[in-house]
Amino acid sequence: MPVAIITGASKGLGRALAEGLAARGWDLVLDARTERVLKEAAAAVSAYGTRVEALPGDVTDARHRAALVAAAWKLGGVDLLVHNASALGAEPLVRLEELPLEGLRWALEVNTVAALGLVQEALPLLRAAPAPAVVTVSSDAAAEAYGTWGGYGASKAAVDQLAAVLAVEEPGLRVWAVDPGDMATDLYASAVPDDGDPRPAPGSVVPGFLRLLDERPASGRYSAPALLEGAR
Repeated sequence: MPVAIITGASKGLGRALAEGLAARGWDLVLDARTERVLKEAAAAVSAYGTRVEALPGDVTDARHRAALVAAAWKLGGVDLLVHNASALGAEPLVRLEELPLEGLRWALEVNTVAALGLVQEALPLLRAAPAPAVVTVSSDAAAEAYGTWGGYGASKAAVDQLAAVLAVEEPGLRVWAVDPGDMATDLYASAVPDDGDPRPAPGSVVPGFLRLLDERPASGRYSAPALLEGAR
C-alpha cells in the first residue's frame, strides 16, 4: 500500500485528507501537536482498515521530523508528503505595524522552514517511490495582498517558491502547492474570529486534492476549488 505523511492532521483539512486517503487504502503517518486530539483522529482514520501511525510533536523539531520519516519507512516508504501544519503569526491577525516579529518568525518556522526540513528528511524515500509527490498547503494570501494577512501570506509565498524550486531540482517528483480556498477551520476562526460568513467544510475540498493524485498534472500551484470544478 502507498504511504503518506500528513502534518497538522488532527483536525481540519489535515484530518479530512487523512480520511480521504485512508478510504483509498493508503497507510498513514499523522502529525499534530496535541496528543489527545491526534489520537482521536487516528482512531477514526484507522476505521477504514489501513495502518495509521500517530506521532504527536512539533514539526519545527528536527528530531520529530526524523521520527515521522522513520515511521513511514517502517510502513514501506514515503509516496506522498503533505505539509499542512500552519501557524498564523498572530491570533487574531493584525496589521503589519502591530505584527510581533517573534510571531512572524514562528509562522516562517512552521509554514516554511519545517516544510523544507521535512522534505529534506524524506527525500531519499521519496526518490525511491514509484510515483512520489509532495503537497504544500498554500493560501490565496500568498498571492494576494489582504490587510492583516501579511505575515501569514509571506510565509506561504515563501513555501510556494520552495515548492517551485524543488520541482525544478527534483524532476522525478510531483510537487504541488495547493490553495484550498476558504474553509471552516479552527485556524481561520483564530485568524478572523468576528467573521460570521459561512465557510465550506474542509472535507469538501478533498476531492480536488485527490484529483491531483489521480491525474498527476505537472508540478505547480493549484487551486482546490478549480480542481473541483474540473472534476465535475
